[in-house]
Amino acid sequence: MLEAVPNVSEGRDPQRIAAIRDAYAGHARLLDAHSDPDHHRSVFTLVAEEGALVSALVEGAARAVELIDLREHDGVHPRVGAVDVVPLVALEPSQRTAADAAALAAAGRIGSEVGIPVLLYGRVGDGLRPAFFRRGGLEALVVRIESGEVAPHAGPTRVDPRSGVALVGSRDPLVAYNLDLDTDDVTVAQEIARAVRESGGGLPGVQAIGLRLPTAARTQVSMNLVDLGATPLHEVVRRVETEAETRGASVSGGELVGLVAERVLSEAARAGVALPGIDESQVLERAVARASL
Repeated sequence: MLEAVPNVSEGRDPQRIAAIRDAYAGHARLLDAHSDPDHHRSVFTLVAEEGALVSALVEGAARAVELIDLREHDGVHPRVGAVDVVPLVALEPSQRTAADAAALAAAGRIGSEVGIPVLLYGRVGDGLRPAFFRRGGLEALVVRIESGEVAPHAGPTRVDPRSGVALVGSRDPLVAYNLDLDTDDVTVAQEIARAVRESGGGLPGVQAIGLRLPTAARTQVSMNLVDLGATPLHEVVRRVETEAETRGASVSGGELVGLVAERVLSEAARAGVALPGIDESQVLERAVARASL
């Protein structure tokens, strides 16, 4: 089985979320669904054999494009599409070729059958990351597409502002993890994010942004750990805690988006570091085993 973790730009309307979730689950096993009203985003974790997984991604994308209007979207999470990112994930290194092939198949079918421009990232997209396309938002991306700087792999070349584009890629497992702070000063969260992310001279393989979450009335350091071999999750937690303390704040909670590899928890336990907001029910391998049964 391969894994896919499509992210869609709807995190508030329970009926829309359920309809999109059910469309994704039509051909694949749904391991996890995570929605956040401030990010205005839902993340679905799916597993299936390659062909079935591609079909699930196409049906889910079609339902999301039908129900989501980006022109009315005001979430704090950067996005360029109703179906914002569609990563195909190799659970083991031996699956990378299959994940790459599934990503290309999904990209072609989403472009032709759903009718939205599809851009490639990750291993099938010259190593580019979603942040490359999100820079400046959808309006800036439209200009880049129209100028020829960025060319869709599949689908139309004209971008509908209602649905935007889909970013489809292949990658190894990552951890999407957010740490809440006990301060309402978003500049503190932004400073910590700059300090810990790789692009700011921080930790290798760490992407981070600082956000204010108005509905939840808190600030947050929102992160992706894309290279757990370079920087384990518990080291990131320690660094955020240290950076917060130097600014007169502290970590008040955590939130895992999706699932996490079992070794992440075992490494943290050996290091004596608590991972707020994560427990054994969110272990990827156990969820995959249950799906296999």
